[in-house]
Amino acid sequence: MIRPLAVAMGDSAGIGPEITAKAWKAREQHALAPFFAVGDPRAVEKLWDGPIARISDPHAAFDAFPDALPVLSVGDCGDVSPGSPDVESARCALQSLELAVGLTRSGASGALVTGPVSKAQLYRIGFTHPGQTEFIAERCGVSGDNSVMMLAGPTLRVVPVTIHVALADVPGMISTQLILAKARVTARGLYRNFGIERPRLAFAGLNPHAGEGGAIGREEIDILVPAIEQLRAEGIDAVGPFSADTMFHPRARAGFDVALCLYHDQALIPIKTLYFDDGVNTTLGLPIVRTSPDHGTAFGIAGRDEANPGAMIAAIRMAASQAERRAELSA
Repeated sequence: MIRPLAVAMGDSAGIGPEITAKAWKAREQHALAPFFAVGDPRAVEKLWDGPIARISDPHAAFDAFPDALPVLSVGDCGDVSPGSPDVESARCALQSLELAVGLTRSGASGALVTGPVSKAQLYRIGFTHPGQTEFIAERCGVSGDNSVMMLAGPTLRVVPVTIHVALADVPGMISTQLILAKARVTARGLYRNFGIERPRLAFAGLNPHAGEGGAIGREEIDILVPAIEQLRAEGIDAVGPFSADTMFHPRARAGFDVALCLYHDQALIPIKTLYFDDGVNTTLGLPIVRTSPDHGTAFGIAGRDEANPGAMIAAIRMAASQAERRAELSA
């Protein structure tokens, strides 16, 4: 049996505490592996009248989990007010993330699941990373090029090669070397975390119609094609570049295990269109397993009992599955 999973609840003013509690409530229905929440227990108590077990040791989650949501407290995080984020809720989110990462790196937790945070609020307290993905990679000693953010649903996985950058900056950022680095990490991650022996990687072009043979841009010819040829020479099943507008219908999705896209929205629009309520963000290339619901803090509905826990449930299930796969490989 894998060790209990650590769920950092995210911003205490958002829906993270609610969907964590609802995931525990649905634990038997979805056969969820034991997990414990990391954060302020009061954030859960404010909006949920279910049982909570305050624990001080992750291992205690095993005994508590059948009867109550185990919560490992980060201490006093100030007043908790659902729907009203402030610097205190941001500090609570960062403390929860830091503790959950440390517990997972040390082996006290079997995998890390991160709840939604507000980057705008985190920036107010000095957070300097583009997002949780980059923060976790740094804490694990992994460089940005050697980690990959992948979004996954039941029939589609996507990787944005560039993430939180202005669209105008993307052409200058992409390079053959960057694409090679991200593709290699993706191929290894699909094997290590998902058990796909020979992953099929499909690449989206940057330009409409994948450049139309150079008539609408040369990035495909000058950057993507050399990278794809190099990957094939290394034994990686890589195809493309394809026009992004024809890559995501059902027949096309059946032909690859992951689509590598060159900018944020090119990857996230199809995955969120198909799996808005159960999409999962997972980080490949780390020494630990990390997943997250693929949605934000939803401050507008926090505290109203309206949040759908589907993505959190999917993230917990995927984290457990990846942790079991890693354990099998190391056995």
